[in-house]
Formats: sequence, C-alpha cells, structure tokens
Amino acid sequence: MIYNKTETIIETNRLLLRLFKESDAPEIAKLCNNYNIYKNTLYLPYPYSTEDALLWIKNHLANFKEDKSYEFAITDKITGELYGAIALTNNQKFKNGEIAYWMGEEYWGNGYATEAAKAVVDFAFIEKQYHKVFARYFASNLASGRILEKIGMRKEGVLRNHVLKENKYIDLVYYGILKSEANLLN
Repeated sequence: MIYNKTETIIETNRLLLRLFKESDAPEIAKLCNNYNIYKNTLYLPYPYSTEDALLWIKNHLANFKEDKSYEFAITDKITGELYGAIALTNNQKFKNGEIAYWMGEEYWGNGYATEAAKAVVDFAFIEKQYHKVFARYFASNLASGRILEKIGMRKEGVLRNHVLKENKYIDLVYYGILKSEANLLN
C-alpha cells in the first residue's frame, strides 16, 4: 500500500483507491442498481439512481478533510475502470473505525475487495494511527466474511436479529483487528 497524501490516493498492486468525482455518478448508479448488491448492504437504496450517487458523493471531500470518514472509489490501476467503493469511518475518541465496501457484481471473485480492504486497513493503522478496525456484514453474505478473514480480521460476535431488511430481521456478524495484530505493509 502506497498512500499519496497530496492526491489522496492509495495504490496497491492492481488498484488505485481515489476520492469519488461527480463524473463517477452514472457508473456508480449502473453498478449499484443491482438487487444482489442491495440485499447485502445496510444503507444502499434500491432502485439506485444517478441522483442517489450524486447525493452520496456530495460530502465525501469535506468528510475526508475533517477526518470524519474516507470514501474511496476502487478503480483499476491501469484503465481507471470503477469496480466499487470502500469506506473507513473515524471514531477519533476511541482511535478506531469501521470499513464497509461494495463491489459491482461483474467484478466479484477477482480479489479486488480483499486487496482494497487490506489497503484501507493499512491506511487506518499507518496513516491514521488507529488502534482497531472493525467491519460487520449480514450473516447471509458469507463472501464478505471470507474477505475479512483474508485480511486478518477475527470474528468478534454476532448481533442476532439486529437489523430489519425487507421485512426480515437479519443477524449482523462483527469482525475486528487490532493494530498489534495486523501484518502491515510498508
């Protein structure tokens, strides 16, 4: 993971994580207007429109500058193609944060989410000096759990019937990693 603070870009072997631009909105809408993504995300609306994307992007830069949250577009390092998104929240009081991500369905199974998640965890520990990073996912989304395990997170617990989605209560599975446990890339 290489972080370019001036350009707010994280570079990995295959990916460039950058801030979203308004010009990304049509592609975001195309990727997110997908029931298979919606059913595995907590806050994503469905159907998803370009206007939804523009509203979502609106405060990203201000939140980044104020160290509230860091929303990155997951893009191909060579072509710039948009694959998905990954975010890191910042709880300054406790020096921890949550990662959350979504990936366009056509890009599932290529390891992009794992590569992006590892880079953002490294960013949290190296650049932001977090003590802990955690994530949560719907118990039905086993692929998300595998991503978290691959980046070194450990299961911390299950909040049973914690959220209501499509008139059904769903368990949320929590994973976390401490800075002292992380295999940091320098």
